[in-house]
Amino acid sequence: MARSDASQPLNTSLCKLAVLVAAAAGSLSMTASAAQTAQKEDTIIVSAAAPQESAWGPAPTIAAKRTATATKTDTPIEKTPQSVSVVTREELDTRQPQTVKSALAYTPGVFSTRGSSTTLDVISIRGFSASTGANTNQYLDGMKLQGDNYSEVSMDPYFLERVELLRGPVSVLYGKSHPGGVVSMVSKRPTTEPLKEVQFKMGTNNLWQTGFDFSDALDDNGEFSYRLTGLGRSEDAQQKMAKSSRYAIAPSFSWRPSDKTDFTFLSNFQSDPDAGFYGWLPREGTVVPYIDANGNAHKLPVDFNEGEKDNKYSRRQQMVGYSFAHAFNDTWTVRQNLRYTRIHTLYDAVYGNGYIAPAQISRAYVRSDEDLNNFSVDTQAQTTFATGDVDHTLLTGVDYMRMRNDIDADYGSASPLNMQNPQYGNPNVALNGYPYEIVNRQEQTGLYVQDQAEWNKFVLTLGGRYDFAKTSTFTRSSSSTAEINDEQFTWRGGLNYLFDNGISPYFSYSESFEPVSGASQQGKPFDPSTGKQYEAGVKYVPKDMPVVLTAAVFQLTKDKNLTADPTNALFSVQSGEIRSRGVELEAKAAVNANINLTAAYSYTDAKYTHDTNFEGKRPAEVPRNMASLWMDYTFNETALSGFTFGAGTRYVGDTSSFYAANNDTFKVGSYTLVDAMVKYDLGRVGLPDSSIAVNVNNLFDREYVSSCYRDTACYWGAERQVVATATFRF
Repeated sequence: MARSDASQPLNTSLCKLAVLVAAAAGSLSMTASAAQTAQKEDTIIVSAAAPQESAWGPAPTIAAKRTATATKTDTPIEKTPQSVSVVTREELDTRQPQTVKSALAYTPGVFSTRGSSTTLDVISIRGFSASTGANTNQYLDGMKLQGDNYSEVSMDPYFLERVELLRGPVSVLYGKSHPGGVVSMVSKRPTTEPLKEVQFKMGTNNLWQTGFDFSDALDDNGEFSYRLTGLGRSEDAQQKMAKSSRYAIAPSFSWRPSDKTDFTFLSNFQSDPDAGFYGWLPREGTVVPYIDANGNAHKLPVDFNEGEKDNKYSRRQQMVGYSFAHAFNDTWTVRQNLRYTRIHTLYDAVYGNGYIAPAQISRAYVRSDEDLNNFSVDTQAQTTFATGDVDHTLLTGVDYMRMRNDIDADYGSASPLNMQNPQYGNPNVALNGYPYEIVNRQEQTGLYVQDQAEWNKFVLTLGGRYDFAKTSTFTRSSSSTAEINDEQFTWRGGLNYLFDNGISPYFSYSESFEPVSGASQQGKPFDPSTGKQYEAGVKYVPKDMPVVLTAAVFQLTKDKNLTADPTNALFSVQSGEIRSRGVELEAKAAVNANINLTAAYSYTDAKYTHDTNFEGKRPAEVPRNMASLWMDYTFNETALSGFTFGAGTRYVGDTSSFYAANNDTFKVGSYTLVDAMVKYDLGRVGLPDSSIAVNVNNLFDREYVSSCYRDTACYWGAERQVVATATFRF
């Protein structure tokens, strides 16, 4: 892929893009259609009904009204007993996020950690993230993207039809997971209508990207169809010496012999030779200034890299599977989702792990070469029937997951780095002499049943699940295996009431469980950590308007959390508990043909209610208050016809973090960011369904610290990013 000189000004590049677009537009005929002669004969006009929205397909506006994440069935949002948000393809096309975590930037209850880093989609939901600190509960087409250690799948938003966020525990459907919630993504799938799209991007940090999306039926009846989506991208990371590159393609194929049967082959092949910056900076120099030997205060620049030029984080991921559904009749439907995933990850880096006064960063070294294989299958039977006046949608299923990650790693120390005058190129890496050669395995089998019972205007959702989970680690050097076997029953109950005007109040209780590795001082393996949530709310989803309004209050508790053993600090006990309470509000509306509006607010009061060291304190990286507002306006008349202007603002309140030495706390300040976009519909100049757009994130280039995991691990937020996008459909 061609790259520009990094010193070339951005406005020059944008001008080139504008010239290119103008030339393409001028090459096409812009003839207006001649007026038709009025017909005197009576004419019968037949109009087709608008296509029904599917939970596994596109939504007609930004306000999606159906979801499968909360129930594993195609269910209207007002009938789901938990809080769920949907980011549709239209919203993705408007804001053009580069990562899944940035796609959720205007969604309540979710906080993006690790700042400007795009290596992994690390987020917390309602104050909780996965125990590994890296992987969150991410699902693609109904199955978990199981990660381990440094091996994690990273999906590009260009390949997705929608991104959904379900808040709260949901082990009743998905098995082992942390209690905060799940991110569920739906892949683009074959269409029977022709789709031919080519897209070009360029922007700050020397960004160059091209993508394509082709789909069509292969026969006149639409029985066979295909889709081929791909992209290539190259850019510099915000931090000096770090780069990001991606090459991906996703072939898919559908066979629909009738309206009762659908078999769709899904695949995704992606290579990230350079996965961007993945590092740690100390509190000194980011949250607060560091004081040099002369007593002067300094902050590190937002592009500071504490590593080395030859740091490497690369990833190759391949996914192959299918989605199958067959309706035997109006009562019985079977579905099966299956996927095999392989991820090869190499993380070879010098990184910061502390602060040395007056002006040095202590550093360490890691090299981890990993090969992860994962197989998942989920088989479901859905039955619709009635008992008297009660209509039932009964879902029964069994899912199975098996993961193996072969890790060959080394750890060591590296020389400190001067914060005022960093000298790169000679890190003096010294290995600790204890190679970390292990094989991690995870296996889970779950049996679940769920009934969605409707009577009059009540909808009762009741489900239960029993899981068998096994986690093991084989150490090559000692030929020893440590294994933990867990069995857990979880359940959920929820009740909705549907008013005729679209208002639906609800109440629910839900549970989760998460295996915990290790053992107590007495050698007893730890029990799974469990989550329990009570949630009440109200949803407004009018049938005749593209509007979805939701409000929820919740109390979520995670118990059996590991905390230091009071009798021996070298061991842990399971007496810890974290409680999170909060309020969440969200509005999504296509107000009219001109205006789209998204608004969100969340208040999260999380704290350690029982803990040896942290009792009464707020967990790290959990803002109490977050708010966002986005609006875009499309001109359909006047001289500005064809233009869309959009703007949004995001507020993130202060967060807490801990000192590594004494477990005391410090605060990371709040910040407010402004985003903007302008788009022009090229259909006005003879290129229907094509457009050019410019998106700007962090419009005023606010310098801020996104969060700190510890005082040794702070992250600068993303600086201003300007991206021009040209999308052509033909």
